[in-house]
This record gives sequence, structure tokens and C-alpha cells, in this order.
Amino acid sequence: MPRSAFRYVLEDDEYECPAGERLIYRFTSNEKGKEIRRYWSSECMHCPLKSACTKSKQRRVSRWAHEEVIESAEARFKQHPEMMNIGRATVEHPFGTLKAWMGSTYFLTKTLDRVSTEMGLHVLAYNMKRAINLRGVNRVIEAI
Repeated sequence: MPRSAFRYVLEDDEYECPAGERLIYRFTSNEKGKEIRRYWSSECMHCPLKSACTKSKQRRVSRWAHEEVIESAEARFKQHPEMMNIGRATVEHPFGTLKAWMGSTYFLTKTLDRVSTEMGLHVLAYNMKRAINLRGVNRVIEAI
């Protein structure tokens, strides 16, 4: 049974399973710098849906401490699916251009600091070229 079948109840900080049982908050762990909250019910052993839900003793559900941010973004996208297309059209073009400039290849440098610098230079060049195309050379030079 997918996690989406479980409904989060904000007021009680609990999940409700498809069988109507509540999965209560048990503990918080830190995974890769993220605060993850764990929920489960002690009633899973007696549940008629258990075989479809989990092979473990209990069905455990994990929730990022700031997951409401993701949920609100998903809700906005569901209300306005066309916004995703606008975002793709706005964001994908610069990345496609940068990839073409780099020869559709890998970075020339190694290590995070050097790759970050290389990418920064590509972005700076893209932004300068874009500013020149939009405003003209003389206005960009004046601004600098």
C-alpha cells in the first residue's frame, strides 16, 4: 500500500491508515541533515489489511519535519498545472544553453569547489551575453 494511502492529520500530528487506525508519532531521527519523524500504530497485528500494507510487524510512515512545504507546493501545482510548463520554459532554456556551450560534456575540473567555480563562470558568461542581447553593449558597459 503506498504512503499516499495514509492521510496526515495536522491537528493531532498523526497519520490515519486506510483501515481507520491512527499511526502516532514515535520518535525523530536525523538523516543526512534532515529531521525525519516516524509514525506507526500498535494495532497493525490485528488489521485485516495488514497483508496488503506491510510484511513487517507494523507499517511505519516517515515524514520530513518540514514536509508541509512540499505538500503546499504540490497543492499549488495541482490547482495550476500550467505553471509547471511555464517554469520549465523559463528554467530549462538557460541550462540547455549552458550545456551546449560546454559541449554537452562533463565539467573540465574536479572537486566541488572547482566545479562550482567553473559553473559560476558559465552562468556569469550566460548572464552577460543575455544582458548584452537585451540592453546592448553600451548600456551594459555604462552599468558596469
